[in-house]
Amino acid sequence: MSKSVPLLSACLLGMSVLLAGAPAVATQAAASTADLQVAPQLQAAVAGSWRTPANVVRDAHRHPAQTLSFFGLQPTQTVVEITPGGGWYAEILAPYLRENGQYVAAVVDPQALPAGGGRDYQQRSRDGLTKKFAGSPAQFDRAAVIAFDPAAPVLGKPASADVVLTFRNVHNWRSNDQADGMFRAFFQVLKPGGTLGVVEHRAKSDVPADDKSGYVGQAQVIAMAEAAGFKLDGSSEINTNPRDTKDYPKGVWTLPPSNSHDAADAARYKAIGESDRMTLRFVKPAH
Repeated sequence: MSKSVPLLSACLLGMSVLLAGAPAVATQAAASTADLQVAPQLQAAVAGSWRTPANVVRDAHRHPAQTLSFFGLQPTQTVVEITPGGGWYAEILAPYLRENGQYVAAVVDPQALPAGGGRDYQQRSRDGLTKKFAGSPAQFDRAAVIAFDPAAPVLGKPASADVVLTFRNVHNWRSNDQADGMFRAFFQVLKPGGTLGVVEHRAKSDVPADDKSGYVGQAQVIAMAEAAGFKLDGSSEINTNPRDTKDYPKGVWTLPPSNSHDAADAARYKAIGESDRMTLRFVKPAH
């Protein structure tokens, strides 16, 4: 196996953050990331011709091969992805796990929500994912979908998953007072020794409970996971972005891909790119 060019770029970017005065934890993360290798089978899934072109463009910001390698993903595992949205990561994970593992998309049950915009949004999201899966059976015919109530989440049989992954969701759960329950559900569904992988928009420091920026403090996310019983097993700067100043009129949604800004500011925010993100790996203790 060989190291990829994107991984080298991510490592160099992490080093630039350190030189700019990033905290000591980034030093450890950048050093460990430099040793990451991407398995050919995972690289092939990332390079798959079935992926949506608009999703492929975002690889430069989301670094899927390196992120999943950091989480220790293996093709024989049962992997639960929490609220996969339009299926950005599902396009990689489901084909990668299809032959020898199991991909499970855990979606919010629309009927668990009160009538209104929230239920309608979750129904559209679920319908879109179902359509994507049905339209590409060669990639998704073995993918499973489970629905959960975010107020009382159950993500499968206890101790049935090897890995749980969540990408940019913690701020939503936190603003709805659901984060603690979600982390407990992750712990319950994972096997002893299982891995929880978290990517989240990173605030400059802790943020209040009613914060609406979309960013969360890294120490706050670690505390939530540890309160549920997890142990921090590693952190990486793969998804760092030092250009992100985190002080925008509409929070993180000002940046790509949401681009909630005036058309005249398009060049400015395109130059910043997507948000600065923490990448954290936790483990459920074996005993």
